[in-house]
Amino acid sequence: MQLTKFGHCCLLIEEKGVRILTDPGIFSNGQNDLTNLDLILITHEHIDHCQIESLKLILQNNPTANIITNSSVAAILEKEGISSEVVEDSEVYEVKGIKVEGCGDTHATIYPTLPKIQNIGYFIADSLFYPGDVFYNPKRRVDILALPIAGPWMKMSEALDFAKELSPRICVPVHDGILSNPSWFYRNPKLILEPLGIKFLEIENNKTVQL
Repeated sequence: MQLTKFGHCCLLIEEKGVRILTDPGIFSNGQNDLTNLDLILITHEHIDHCQIESLKLILQNNPTANIITNSSVAAILEKEGISSEVVEDSEVYEVKGIKVEGCGDTHATIYPTLPKIQNIGYFIADSLFYPGDVFYNPKRRVDILALPIAGPWMKMSEALDFAKELSPRICVPVHDGILSNPSWFYRNPKLILEPLGIKFLEIENNKTVQL
């Protein structure tokens, strides 16, 4: 299996001639120019995993590629005129002898008052597990784990405990693009605190504000 990372959670997975791309989002770059893709896997609707503009460009270069996702994302894509196939928890999609199995159903909790969304992880070629945004145990041997490492829904200690629990041969860190984009990271504190009358003030580098 060969992996190429295009930032954050966007991986090109190549196995026995099959080319699979995961989660093209706002923190990824370089994925729009890829060709000869067989599958595009989308775990959930957040823009760091599913950027419509990027997806449309990828499809221009890969008109025969199939998009695999859950029903929630499929409904969003349909409104954009983008077709997809739904694979939910425990369902299997196969292309050229390579299996992709859906794992799990729900995004990890960011904060209790924020709405829950769907999240589907993928077990690829009986080897690589990419959970999306949740620490989901597929209850099987994982050889390669795409390990989320930083985000508003997790702590580093949880990521490490998850890796220890699954005990893969290799961990590939993902979900790390957020560390270089604080503006996006701060959106949830604003959603949570500002309705309570608490202003969440982002101060740009080299800028002075009067408080």
